[in-house]
Amino acid sequence: MMLTVTFLAAFVLTTVSSQETEETITYTQCTDGYEWDPYRQQCKDIDECEIVPDACKGGMKCVNHYGGYLCLPRTAQIIVNEQDAATADSAGGRNSVIRRTPVDVQQGPPNPTHQIQCATGYEQSEHNVCQDIDECATGAHNCRTDQACVNLRGSFRCQCLPGFQKRGEQCIDIDECTLPPYCHHRCVNTPGSYYCQCNPGFQLASNNHTCVDVDECGTSSYICHYQCVNEPGKFSCVCPEGYQVVGGRTCQDINECETTNECREDEMCWNYHGGFRCYPRNPCQEPYVLTSENRCVCPVSNTICRELPYSIVYKYMSIRSDRNVPSDIFQIQATTIYPNTINTFRIKSGNENGEFYLRQTSALSAMLVLVKSLSGPREHIVDLEMLTVNSLNYRTSSVLRLTIIVGPFAF
Repeated sequence: MMLTVTFLAAFVLTTVSSQETEETITYTQCTDGYEWDPYRQQCKDIDECEIVPDACKGGMKCVNHYGGYLCLPRTAQIIVNEQDAATADSAGGRNSVIRRTPVDVQQGPPNPTHQIQCATGYEQSEHNVCQDIDECATGAHNCRTDQACVNLRGSFRCQCLPGFQKRGEQCIDIDECTLPPYCHHRCVNTPGSYYCQCNPGFQLASNNHTCVDVDECGTSSYICHYQCVNEPGKFSCVCPEGYQVVGGRTCQDINECETTNECREDEMCWNYHGGFRCYPRNPCQEPYVLTSENRCVCPVSNTICRELPYSIVYKYMSIRSDRNVPSDIFQIQATTIYPNTINTFRIKSGNENGEFYLRQTSALSAMLVLVKSLSGPREHIVDLEMLTVNSLNYRTSSVLRLTIIVGPFAF
């Protein structure tokens, strides 16, 4: 490498004055590497790389420098400091002017326009600095659409997008589902990615990988008719004693009178919502005698019967707990029609708390109305009386003894 740096030698001669004549003598001298520019009236740099044949040997490149030149490897980067360059130019290109008139010394940097040579992948900046070319930003790359461009100093690299791997010159999808388990239950591969799925009854946790049980019982209070039991990945509905699960969620009454009848032979089984009861087949009490199923008659030949209802009919019914009110629950109707008679209906007993109301619907019938909701389990006995009066002021009555069994639940 050759570096030629020379300094200005200036000679300033004193001004000689003559009374007869005034002669001006001017000459200049530039240091090595500079020459006089008569147009600009100052020294300018000589470009040795242009005028010196084979200035650099051995594959080196010639780079002109203020007052000389440099031989550098072709891959070398050159950074030019403009301030230092101006200083060097000023120092190397100083003019010397000799006049007979007072001394006038002119000096200043040549301010040359100097192009530097940058290595491949670099370009000259406005500050005469070799800066990296971002091929990814300028589009000066040859990466395919399925690749990502990554800028490097002086170059760039094409790499596969996330979720893909290079095989030869191609980027192929990585099947994450074949790798060590990413997902708790099921993995679904997609181009460049994947996602996890959970089995029914589970849901993805916040990490999108783990599956956690869904508490179906906590999502709704109406999912089961009676009670919900959460299990891993599922749930089940259970019913109270006397009921069975129907359709997975609904509780239906079990008719124990058909399945496990435990009543004696002289008893009849009556099923109600949630259980059963055993009642005597002959409910009649003295002086009443049984004339047909559930019907007891007091004989007119018995003087005691003159002050008692002529007949008592025993009936049984079951209702659910907390039934909506008002609600029609039972109809009473005369079975025998007498001419020229008037029938009236009333609740004779069993309505001390005012839970019922008897509404006459015709001359021969009336409807029992529940006006206060009943909660079970409980048994409620109501006597409904029909009083018959004819035109001869003959009076008779009959009673329907209604046993109402209120179930323990509203289903």
